[in-house]
Amino acid sequence: MPDHDGFPAPSQGLVVTQFLTVRDVDVSKEFYVNVLGGEVILEENPATVRVANSWIIMNPGGGPTPDKPDIVLSPPSPGDPVSAFMNVRVADIDAFYADAKAKGVQFLTEPLDRKAEIRCYMRDPDGYLIEVGQATGLLKGIFADPPASR
Repeated sequence: MPDHDGFPAPSQGLVVTQFLTVRDVDVSKEFYVNVLGGEVILEENPATVRVANSWIIMNPGGGPTPDKPDIVLSPPSPGDPVSAFMNVRVADIDAFYADAKAKGVQFLTEPLDRKAEIRCYMRDPDGYLIEVGQATGLLKGIFADPPASR
């Protein structure tokens, strides 16, 4: 388990965190605290927010470093393809959706029933895609339809 006043630094084993390259650390921290109920563990360098049972680490972008040569970090640009996204599971998607909308969050659609779950997607201030879902049919052995073949 993590120690160091909530910072994800396990005394044994490992923990998984999500690193986000952000344009404005303060704006991103505010989003993850106000919308997802996070707690700021470290203000900056790197900013770390604990959200439920995970941590989001965020810093501005930058060029290569000795431990990641040839790697440039930058937040997504509008229209960029999405290859990964955060998946948030909630107990009551209607309550979450209403609360987040009241806080100004823009969703791609309202929550849609997909048989196995009810889900919708939102973006954070940097454009990162976040799926918000509530397991429904999945808990009864009902699965979503397979993706359409190409």
